[in-house]
Amino acid sequence: MPRTRKTHRAKSPSTLPDAREIDRRYGLEPVIAPDGGSGSEPVAFVTIRCPYCGERYGTALDLSAGSVHAIEDCQVCCQPIEITATVGDGGVLDSVQAGRCD
Repeated sequence: MPRTRKTHRAKSPSTLPDAREIDRRYGLEPVIAPDGGSGSEPVAFVTIRCPYCGERYGTALDLSAGSVHAIEDCQVCCQPIEITATVGDGGVLDSVQAGRCD
């Protein structure tokens, strides 16, 4: 006798919980989208070049406090990179520099 397979129906989009409900249910922080964030925090997504290995990669900078001075490990070679970002009037990102920490 052949086996029958149960098929699962996907819930219709109107019955699925929205992102805020999922975050609340599981105690998650809101996701910051590359198109400018969640609306509550100014975030800039930039591409920098590692001064050690020369590879380019993307990173997010939190501009809520103005200009940024941070150290971040390269996503490719894991060397520490000093990132300096200046923010101009109106919270607009003016420049980003990546340098060696040694």
